[in-house]
Amino acid sequence: MKRVALIVLSGVIVCAVGWGLWPDTPLPDDAKADLVVVRKSDRIIELYRGSELLRAYPISLGRHPVGKKQQQGDGRTPEGEYRLDYRNPNSAFHKALHISYPQSDDVAMARTLGVDPGGLVMVHGMKNGFGWLGRLARVIDWTDGCVAVTNREMDEIWRAVPDGTKIILRP
Repeated sequence: MKRVALIVLSGVIVCAVGWGLWPDTPLPDDAKADLVVVRKSDRIIELYRGSELLRAYPISLGRHPVGKKQQQGDGRTPEGEYRLDYRNPNSAFHKALHISYPQSDDVAMARTLGVDPGGLVMVHGMKNGFGWLGRLARVIDWTDGCVAVTNREMDEIWRAVPDGTKIILRP
């Protein structure tokens, strides 16, 4: 009986890892986005060229995804209109695009609350060394307030989204 249970458990693990790493149809190499939209409640990030949806990817968010980011350490992902203003190829995560949070209104709100607004909010892949999790990482919201995708998806986003691209983060 133990042997059967071990075989079944092994099969489940192999299937889960295989599903987590199974590739989607890739975004064409020459695709370029001029707008990124994050729909927090739907756990989706979308890349647009004009009004054309180029691709949508499932995401993980901050540990406390409901509501607008107010302060450092609150585990929330910002809401509003920002820019993807620079990239970090040497991040602790598989590539990272910086979201221009906090802006002046975010700083003013934090000041009225007497808190630090935080910063360093990114769109990124998996924590280095954990790329093997693939899609399995989307089972929970695990970031500190960032938007996370798989490494393969981050490679596509990295290629398709130039610095300065507008990003709208919706509730």
